[in-house]
Order: sequence, then structure tokens, then C-alpha cells
Amino acid sequence: MSPEALLQFARGTGFDIALAIFVAGLLIRLIEILTLGRKSDLSEHRGSGVVGGIRTIISRTFPRSSVFVKEPIRIINGYVMHIGLFMVIFLYGPHIEFFQSSFGVSWPNLPSGMIDAATAITILSLAVALIYRLNVKTLRYLSTFGDYWAWLVTLLPMITGYLAYNHLLLPYTLMLALHILSVELLLISIPFSKLTHIFTFVISRWYQGFQAGQRGIES
Repeated sequence: MSPEALLQFARGTGFDIALAIFVAGLLIRLIEILTLGRKSDLSEHRGSGVVGGIRTIISRTFPRSSVFVKEPIRIINGYVMHIGLFMVIFLYGPHIEFFQSSFGVSWPNLPSGMIDAATAITILSLAVALIYRLNVKTLRYLSTFGDYWAWLVTLLPMITGYLAYNHLLLPYTLMLALHILSVELLLISIPFSKLTHIFTFVISRWYQGFQAGQRGIES
């Protein structure tokens, strides 16, 4: 298959298949969460569950001071990585154009040079995360194939995107096709790997905060 044909497949059929699996997988995970079953809350509602949900999401976004003191490198690196991923995915001009063409929404973008730098920093952050995981005995012992797979499918779009933008290693058309395919691999993997925490974190924390808010207690 020629690079042009591969790019056409990635932008068309490949993306449609990946998106369908992504949406179906997320629906399955959502159904699993909603059908787990919880005991009825018989306490009297004394506060706003909505406010409690928002408060819990915000508060759980930041680490406890006792945890931060023990693992400052891992926690700081985690913030760097997630902020970098957010910038690259949602604030890069061509990506915003994709969202606009697909969903009809757009927003201001950051300069391409800034996104290029953010990509490089995020790649470095992912490397640090792997080194940390391999060198901390407890973390290495607890790590499974799923942890390394999640790391790999997150790294691939970053590297291929960086190489495509800077016209490195392979011809641009081929590298762009590989970049889009790696993004589609990430989409397919999210619902069936630990990357699903992108969504389950918000859902679970919202529910905890909603319940605590209704009871009028701090979550």
C-alpha cells in the first residue's frame, strides 16, 4: 500500500472503525459502572449534590500533602505529562480544525512552536514515567502488561506527531498516516485499558461528591 493510500485509509475507514469501537467500548464501561449496584442512601439530603460533585472532582485532582512528600517526582511528572497531553490534543491548530469539521465546535489555538515544545516535553515526561516505574521496586512489582500497554499507546501518537511535524525519519505523508493510525490505536485501547480512567475518574468522583453533598458533609 502506498503512503497516500495508507493515509486515505487512516483518515477514512480506519478512523470510522476506531471511533465506533471507542464509543461502543465507553458505553459498555458506563453500563458496567451504573450496574454495579450501591446500597440506598437513607440519610436526609441536606446539601447540593451537584456542588458536592464539582467540589470532589476539584479536590481529588490535587494530591494530599502527605502523598506529595513521599513521591514528588512522580506526582510533578504526572501533572507535566497530563497538561502536555491536553495542550497537544486540544490546543493544536490542525487538531482544532478536526474537531470543528467533525463536531462543529472550535476554540483558539496555541502557536505551533509552543505545541511542538509541549510535545517534546511530554515525550520526555513519558520517558521519565517509564524509568520511574522500572526503577521503583514496589511500583515495578505492581505493574502489569496493561500499564506498559497504556504507556506505549499514549507515547506513539506523541512521537509520530512530533516526527511528522518536524519532517523527520520518514516521508511526511507516511509519517502522518502512521500518526493518525497510532491515534486510532489509542482510541481503540482507551475503553479496554487503564486509560479508561480518563472518564471513570470523573464519573466516580462526581458520584462520591454528589452523595456527600446531599448529606451535607465534606467529601
